[in-house]
Amino acid sequence: MSEMRIRTAERGDLRRLTEIYNYYVLNTPVTFDVEAYTVERREAWFAQFGVAGRYRLLVAEENGVVMGYVGTTRFRPKAAYETTVETTIYCAAEAMGKGIGRGLYAELFESLRGEDIHRFVSGYTLPNAASEALHRRFGFKVVGVFSESGRKFGKYWDVCWTERAFSSAASARTGVSAPDERKG
Repeated sequence: MSEMRIRTAERGDLRRLTEIYNYYVLNTPVTFDVEAYTVERREAWFAQFGVAGRYRLLVAEENGVVMGYVGTTRFRPKAAYETTVETTIYCAAEAMGKGIGRGLYAELFESLRGEDIHRFVSGYTLPNAASEALHRRFGFKVVGVFSESGRKFGKYWDVCWTERAFSSAASARTGVSAPDERKG
């Protein structure tokens, strides 16, 4: 039986991360990108992540092969959105249903404890039962659906938007509590 290892992504992972993502670009509607990426074109995307801070990128390895990744990125460029981050998660097609996404999300949220994050948001194309179940499992609540917001493969697709509150030590440091924390 193979063992999964989750770690911070490294520059040397970029080729495999691009392969994983390109599968979804070329074969599914789960991303609205329509042209495959080169490793060089993914450099700017990779550069936004750090080892510390709000924006992280983690990978899951099995037997030394990257089988999936998860990350947090800036939600919007305006300063007031600073404590809201957007999540992204992809597993290699051959790794679907093996619990890799579950492990990645668990490690991501744990690694971000203590960061000044108030909300996580995530959007996924419908239908997508696996993504829906994963997000529900980790406490994301549906906040709305943008209908027919993307066209790919000659069809319009809906996008479900979800959010999740994040209680962290940063709330105590800043003196600002999440609305969910004030309710109880």
